[in-house]
Amino acid sequence: MERIWIYQADRQILEREKAYILEKLEAFTSQWKAHGKALAAHAEIRHDWFVIIMVDDTVAPPTGCSIDKSVHLLKEIEQEIGISLFDRMRVAYRHPDGIKVVPRAEFERLIATGEVTDDTPVFNNLVASYPDLADKWEVPLRESWHAKVFF
Repeated sequence: MERIWIYQADRQILEREKAYILEKLEAFTSQWKAHGKALAAHAEIRHDWFVIIMVDDTVAPPTGCSIDKSVHLLKEIEQEIGISLFDRMRVAYRHPDGIKVVPRAEFERLIATGEVTDDTPVFNNLVASYPDLADKWEVPLRESWHAKVFF
């Protein structure tokens, strides 16, 4: 099974930044190892907001140290392009105009005014496997962990 990590940007990732990020991640994942074993890994950027790293656990499982190396690289990328990928206090949701990422307080206000409802699709960046990415990542607010926090 593929294990995944999703990093949500605090702003939309520009085309030139996407190319740069993917180049850095490709170089990293092609050499990424855990206890000397090569990891079957790759990365992608979805919707111009989300950096996703995937590792096939059946080939070789990642270790704490190997995961730390990926986090270190992402923190380097953050500094190099002036973006935040670790701000867990922002909520991503699908709006008719596209994906929006807002601070938690703003999301609460949008719920209070009815601009966001329990039908509004939100992104659950806590999904940890590739199968869950397909059917549990973008779900209506009422079906996500967000509902427990905001309702």
